[in-house]
Amino acid sequence: MDEKPDSTANAAPADENKPANRPFRVKLRGSVLVLVRLPNRRSVRAAFHQLSTTGGVIHIEKPLEEKLEVELIFHVGQATIRSKAQMLFPMWATQGWMQPFRFSALSDADRQALESNLKSFVGELANGAAAGA
Repeated sequence: MDEKPDSTANAAPADENKPANRPFRVKLRGSVLVLVRLPNRRSVRAAFHQLSTTGGVIHIEKPLEEKLEVELIFHVGQATIRSKAQMLFPMWATQGWMQPFRFSALSDADRQALESNLKSFVGELANGAAAGA
């Protein structure tokens, strides 16, 4: 009677883990600046290329080490966000570097504020495009 539980019995099918759960994200293309505070308390300026409630991509002059824990400070819409983030592997771009990151300590209040401000930012872009047509 030494039956081991079947570990595959509770596994979700691969189709259930598709991008349906992917967070809402916005391509900002440098329109929102961010201050990156390093562990040694120095700061580096960057601009968001893409942003979501789980992370994003910054455009930065010189890449940071992969897995480096930093603090990101930025304004989006009416919200000021200050959160810890982990830097991911950088990619060379024509003028500087694109470096992805993921938030490691974004509070629920900041997550909600970020999401609502990103959605209103997209709404403003859509209204501006419609007005220019």
